[in-house]
Amino acid sequence: MKATEPVRRRSWAEVRWRQFRNAPRPVVRAVASSLTVAVVLAVAYLAYDVALSRGIPLPGGDLRLLTLAVYVLLVLTIGTVVTYVIVPQPTGSDVGGGVRRSAWSAALGFFAAVPIAYLVMVVAVQIVRPLFG
Repeated sequence: MKATEPVRRRSWAEVRWRQFRNAPRPVVRAVASSLTVAVVLAVAYLAYDVALSRGIPLPGGDLRLLTLAVYVLLVLTIGTVVTYVIVPQPTGSDVGGGVRRSAWSAALGFFAAVPIAYLVMVVAVQIVRPLFG
């Protein structure tokens, strides 16, 4: 590109698409870990919900509200811990020692897990659940 050519301004959509394609690895890891946990637990919740709706007797009766609370607690906790373990703190150089962890890694995992827990459960209950009748 020549120095005389003006820099082309990108549209809002182009900028967001580029950010999506080049997301930082720690963010991708935090989202992936929380998403994996949320999907596995949502499948378990759906199995429980379908069993209750079909009249299958389960010990304890109808504990769907408690199950949802446990789901949220587990997604937040496991997402936070897994992100803390797999996302190292940036050091600024490759010289030095081992991998350092900080509370910021855990905070990244927690704040990634909050919307994921909600969105996965909304998709499971509002979209997937009606397919099972």
